Amino acid sequence: MQLPVHNIKGEVVGKAEASDVVFGAPENPDLVHQALVYYQANQRQGSSNTLTRAFVSGGGRKPFAQKGTGRARQGSTRAPLQRHGGVAFGPHPRSYRQRMPKRMRRQALRSVLSAKVTNERVIIVGDLETGDAKTKTMAGVIQALGVERSALVVMNGQHPDLARAFHNLPRIKAVRVDLLNVLDLLRYDAVIMTKEALSKTNELWSDTARRASKEAVA
Repeated sequence: MQLPVHNIKGEVVGKAEASDVVFGAPENPDLVHQALVYYQANQRQGSSNTLTRAFVSGGGRKPFAQKGTGRARQGSTRAPLQRHGGVAFGPHPRSYRQRMPKRMRRQALRSVLSAKVTNERVIIVGDLETGDAKTKTMAGVIQALGVERSALVVMNGQHPDLARAFHNLPRIKAVRVDLLNVLDLLRYDAVIMTKEALSKTNELWSDTARRASKEAVA
């Protein structure tokens, strides 16, 4: 498939070859949702913690007599029902990490990229990485490309000055092409991809063959 290539002024200056495997994959909402939950769960720190009645200081003696007061019997002032008492069934440090096969993650990414292309939300820029890496210049590029909401800028390799310029703009995020994931693609409306990043995307995500294990090869 051919995708139009723009310059930093927003003009179409040519076309670039995009892999049909990556940018023409069928939609799979269930797989995309599973991948989204996978990425979001793996970003959770799981550091929330509460104190149970065993860890709250105080409450060593019985607050009042067992019988004769007319009140409900209590054995400690640190019971969950008491003020300043411990927390019952509260959160404790845990891991929220999930597992998802690599082939499924890759296919989910292809599905999201294909949906972006279908909705004309993928913009290929030819000379972005060689331009002036200033915030004011990059703001003009975003405006020239017709991005009105949010955008994910995908670059090939390390470009710290360019990434810093985009970081200063609201609702814009710059990532390396090898760090592309379903969560970022769904979070941002448009995808601005350099021509070099497009070639790298074709190379990284076109392989759908099942890899044999080392034991099987041996």
